Amino acid sequence: MVPFFERNLIVVSDESTTDNAGDWPKLVWVLDAKLETHPISISTLPLPPVEEFAKRGGRFGAHNLHENHPTPTAWRSDSIVFGTFFNGGLRAYDLSNPYQPQEIAYFVPGAPPLSRAGAIQLNDVFIDDRGIVYTVDRFAGGLYILEMEF
Repeated sequence: MVPFFERNLIVVSDESTTDNAGDWPKLVWVLDAKLETHPISISTLPLPPVEEFAKRGGRFGAHNLHENHPTPTAWRSDSIVFGTFFNGGLRAYDLSNPYQPQEIAYFVPGAPPLSRAGAIQLNDVFIDDRGIVYTVDRFAGGLYILEMEF
């Protein structure tokens, strides 16, 4: 869950738990949280096409979000959200218009050697205060370090 308190928004991820998109769709929801006791879903983040990723191997669907940590060493944004989607890679979305989120970047590396899934399985994401993105494969791919260009 990623709160955007200044905008009365919350971004919440379902977690894919089944290989080959067996539990599709697993979405990332954008909620209007003006009324804290009654958040309302207003949109979902656009996902990569299921037909492209469902049979790649391993899981496909939403998982982890960069959480906008309130620490001085973490990157924060009031309009950009990053999420991992297992074999669908790492994806960044612009929530300037929360009713129509737009994908603005993605990273989908090839299958790592020795991966028992046969595809990348990006699991977690963290972004530091310099805009350096860290994401990890849950099986064999290791750590990927990226620099934001936006």
